Amino acid sequence: MSVDKAIEVLKSNIDASAASYLDACVHCGQCAQACHFYENTGDVRYTPAYKMDLMRRVYKRHKAPLSGIKRAIGLVPDELTMDDLKEWEDLLYDSCTLCGRCTIVCPMGIDIAGMVRKSREGLVAAGVVPEDLISAAKRAIEFGSPLKITPDVLRKVCAKQEEEIGIPIPIDQEGADYLVILSAMEVLQFYEVIGAIAKIFRQAGVSWTISTDGYEATNIGIQMGDKDIARTLVGRIVGAAEKLKVKYVISPECGHAYSALKWEGPNLMGRAYDFEIIHMLELLDQLQAEGRIKLKGKDDRRLTFHDPCQIVRRGGVVEEPRRLMNMVSSNFVEMDNHGTANICCGGGGGVSSNSRAETLRLKAFASKKKQLDAVQPDALVTACANCRNVLEEAIDDYEMDMPVLGLTELVAEYLDETR
Repeated sequence: MSVDKAIEVLKSNIDASAASYLDACVHCGQCAQACHFYENTGDVRYTPAYKMDLMRRVYKRHKAPLSGIKRAIGLVPDELTMDDLKEWEDLLYDSCTLCGRCTIVCPMGIDIAGMVRKSREGLVAAGVVPEDLISAAKRAIEFGSPLKITPDVLRKVCAKQEEEIGIPIPIDQEGADYLVILSAMEVLQFYEVIGAIAKIFRQAGVSWTISTDGYEATNIGIQMGDKDIARTLVGRIVGAAEKLKVKYVISPECGHAYSALKWEGPNLMGRAYDFEIIHMLELLDQLQAEGRIKLKGKDDRRLTFHDPCQIVRRGGVVEEPRRLMNMVSSNFVEMDNHGTANICCGGGGGVSSNSRAETLRLKAFASKKKQLDAVQPDALVTACANCRNVLEEAIDDYEMDMPVLGLTELVAEYLDETR
């Protein structure tokens, strides 16, 4: 482990925009009120602006205007130590989901979540990362998935779905229009979504496939802040898509996978893709608008929708899930602060993979519970497998009686099979 490496990475990450953010913060505290970790603990260390202090110290010591002169006369912060890095490891990995809710309320327009990501890169350089994330990254590199989902496991799951629904699931089909990728949680825990996709695409006449070379959407490198791992994992999907000559890659019901592939992927790869990225919700909304899928009947339960942060707030897919919800629900109700202001499930940004953070994560869920209690839904719908898993665990821990449903599966359930 090397403190010097961490400092060098943090210095290199302080570009013009980062410097402007560090100078612009007026410590008003608005971000604290937007953070579910602070709200449910009252601990000032969980204030989002405070989580930028690791980078702020490096900035003031090395890169701020007149820092050289100030350093010579002792008017800058002390150099970072390994103890500092270990202290910030807990803050940056355990108490931040990179949800970006703090960013949208900041009166100075500071991308606090983005600064946390930059700070995590410094910790990666020093090897100061939660062990669970390191292990998940090793499995992703070695097996192709953080949960050890190998191509053989994928084939078996797909074969089981074929048997249950009686519809072929194309694998490694060259020349298909769409490549479907899946998150590890979808394959192992919510595998019915594969059958749901097959049903919808059969009715819509969509040409699609799954690749055994690049099927895993989860990008643990993005969560950790490790660009090399992130690039390797994105590269597998890009390579698979280009090998099969697809026109589109469909990002699944997984929040950070969408941002990793669509927004960060081209920069990681250093080039534009030969295909387009589309989220599953965007495609379903498009197919419905084109009249290619028809639904029959609606769910009459009181349903509400949890907005996955990386898809909705940071990804811009806001209206599509609402149009889909109104297609399948006769009693769809919105939570307060829905859409771009929605409260995080509490497990994004690698927090759900970090067992050390479980107690804090469950405590932070009280904000989401309050939001749900206000509308009293019979069931909660979402469009992210990680959110779904985290929500189910927290709902069980709080002894709430509320099933959590996947939106794609709900659409498939109400397909008009007579069409």
